[in-house]
Amino acid sequence: MTQPLAGLLIVTLEQAVAAPFCTSRLADAGARVIKIERREGDFGRGYDNVVRGESSYFVWLNRGKESLVLDIKDASDAALLHRIIARADIFVQNLLPGAAGRAGFGSDDLRAKHPRLITCDISGYGDEGPLKDMKAYDLLIQCEAGLAGISGSPEGPGRVGVSIADICCGISSHGAILQALYERERTGKGKGVATSLFEVLADAMAVPLLHFDYAGTEQKRVGLNHPTIAPYGAFTTSDGKQVVISIQNEREWVRLCEKVLQSPGMATDTRYASNVARCQNRQGLDSEIGVTVGKLTREDFIARLQESDIAFGSVNSIGDLSRHPQLRRMNVETEVGTVAIPAAPWRWRGETLSPRPVPSLGEHSDAIRAEFA
Repeated sequence: MTQPLAGLLIVTLEQAVAAPFCTSRLADAGARVIKIERREGDFGRGYDNVVRGESSYFVWLNRGKESLVLDIKDASDAALLHRIIARADIFVQNLLPGAAGRAGFGSDDLRAKHPRLITCDISGYGDEGPLKDMKAYDLLIQCEAGLAGISGSPEGPGRVGVSIADICCGISSHGAILQALYERERTGKGKGVATSLFEVLADAMAVPLLHFDYAGTEQKRVGLNHPTIAPYGAFTTSDGKQVVISIQNEREWVRLCEKVLQSPGMATDTRYASNVARCQNRQGLDSEIGVTVGKLTREDFIARLQESDIAFGSVNSIGDLSRHPQLRRMNVETEVGTVAIPAAPWRWRGETLSPRPVPSLGEHSDAIRAEFA
């Protein structure tokens, strides 16, 4: 079947994670994505070398693209890029603040010249406000947006273990671009999309922010526990394994007490008779549950949870994920051979996604230069 974005041309001045994440998803849907790289390449190519000498980040985020090496400060290369953009549907950039505009590729100017063009500017803090010109990278934004302050253990803040600000920004940018494409189908006009790492994490922080603004409470770091639902956290079994359980309503709480913990009196104990009460008495609650769980092997504990229809998850290592029965993978071709990466997180029923190869640096430069001469 024809892929949904087949026939669209996307030009991207991108680096690192956020913009490449967005455009890799557009490429997966069939769009032609021309990735503009410096002579030394996207610096994401150098983040590590664990995939047979290639970067895990680059292999993951750049499948299905064409690599064109340009110096946008060079007049002839800049003219070539303008010719490509003139035929493009979408232009994406996540250069340092103001860099694209200074080079003559500001999104407002491009849309003025090409009314059907959709532009997407990805930045750290947005294009307004006192921090708009600051450099921004994932961990910095996790700290600025307060995410690190509610992550980690009671002893200290922690980084979310993946580049969550970049990933969320890539997802948001992808969704906004698709909305702009849909609007262009109706109006014939492109529009400017702007996303930022800070704004996507601020959105994700809505619940703890609302607790602070309207109740004056600041969310504490609770490790492998939920800050406002209990019991919802990790318990250690007799064989030293950790299992997270999640109770979402009072029916589940009663089943947990009666069938899993085999302590029906806990269900009506006034200290634990509601979620609010359980949170207020979390230390005693977790201690009582922990005593029972600590006498069970993980296998026996999970069996009780399954029989009682209580939600749970094992605290897995990366090795456990690699062997996980639910993990789907897909093969992508690179210049060092076939690499198995996590499959795209969506599926079109009846179809199998076959990603196009990851480009080597400048692999398509000659062909693209000839095409747009």
